[in-house]
Amino acid sequence: MPEETAPTSDSSASSKPHPPLATIATIGRHDGESVTLHGWLYNSRESGKLLFPIFRDGTGLIQGVAHVKSVSPEVFETLKNLTQESSVIVTGKVRADKRAPGGYELDVENVQVVQRVPESDPYPITLKEHGVDFLMEHRHLWVRSPRQSAILRVRAEIMRATAEFFDTNGFIRTDPPILTPAACEGTSTLFPVDYFGDPAFLTQSGQLYAEATALALGKVYSFGPTFRAEKSKTRRHLTEFWMVEPEVAFMDLDGLLELSENCLSHIVQSVLKNRAAELQTIGRDMAKLEPVKAPFPRLRYDEAVKMLNEAHAKGELENPFEYGNDFGSPDETWLSSQFDRPVMVHRYPADVKAFYMEPDPADPRFALCVDVLAPEGYGEVIGGSQRVSSYELLSSRIDQHGLPREAFQWYLDLRRYGSVPHAGFGMGIERVVSWICGLEHVRETIPFARTLTRIYP
Repeated sequence: MPEETAPTSDSSASSKPHPPLATIATIGRHDGESVTLHGWLYNSRESGKLLFPIFRDGTGLIQGVAHVKSVSPEVFETLKNLTQESSVIVTGKVRADKRAPGGYELDVENVQVVQRVPESDPYPITLKEHGVDFLMEHRHLWVRSPRQSAILRVRAEIMRATAEFFDTNGFIRTDPPILTPAACEGTSTLFPVDYFGDPAFLTQSGQLYAEATALALGKVYSFGPTFRAEKSKTRRHLTEFWMVEPEVAFMDLDGLLELSENCLSHIVQSVLKNRAAELQTIGRDMAKLEPVKAPFPRLRYDEAVKMLNEAHAKGELENPFEYGNDFGSPDETWLSSQFDRPVMVHRYPADVKAFYMEPDPADPRFALCVDVLAPEGYGEVIGGSQRVSSYELLSSRIDQHGLPREAFQWYLDLRRYGSVPHAGFGMGIERVVSWICGLEHVRETIPFARTLTRIYP
């Protein structure tokens, strides 16, 4: 069992004012002052009569320094015997040091142990290498490591910047249901649930509901969890992930392209501005993110196909691309790797796209749609389209795709009563986190990944 230790205060300081509570991220504001930190012991080393405990508090790491003569014998022994991830309340004086990570160290004055991890049951994730399966099995602890914590802070910044972009551009957030009576893009990749005796599904998209609120409010976005029951084991797929889905009344495909590039540009530049330290911790080459500014290059589907087959002829791709297919991961990876910023591929063949996409009036064989592919081979991060606005066309599309008409009557109502051209996109947060952080696998982009083979912890 964990050793519980009641925090004890230094009686000699009881008559003195308590040092202010600080965080490691803002420790520089207190240079030369004594502060209190709430945190955990990340690591520790000893050199003769000097101890160098490293503390973390959720905002960063800081090295403490304690000399045997600078603190009481009790404090020195407590520090010396602290175990990894023991929780503590530390008091010390902040001292600038250019050699230290973050530029500051803490001259420890006092330490109170909140809970000491016993030697008999040590913290299982040490600073040595561990296999991925072990780390995922201990994900609840792995998130404490500096790199994983940095990824989650970048994720939070991406989500904050996303909401900021829409909130400051006249969009109203509207939240769609998670339980739905029908699929957005077919039922083969949905999780069914029993809804009091009736069939229902976990949502794979909030788009259809965002279309309804867009016709009420003009410019809206939804932001929440979505679910895909694809039996995919690729490094890009999760079964539960977060999506932001804007929808705008009276918007065409050109307007959607502009919205997409402005949104992504804002997100990337916000991360560079506010989370550079975290990107450095992760080891991300920030120079590769700096060019991500609007405008983005645009390619028609036909142009992209030509590029892929030329690459195959040169031996850069193993297989030729068959015209009329949707792009697979190798195709998206190669295409996106050709640019220093996201590339927009638009006007795919209508036959390989969803039933709700508006056909191009100039050539109905193509849909007014776009996939935004991130550079460095990270593939699709945004998928969007102008929506079908005609009742007759949408009705026939529902029948062609074998979808249950009774579940889509409300969606058809949007075309009965005041239909207008409108457009929107879906952006998977985890794909964006993976790209911006430069991660090999999407499982590190979310606190607790849900994949084909994992639902624990």
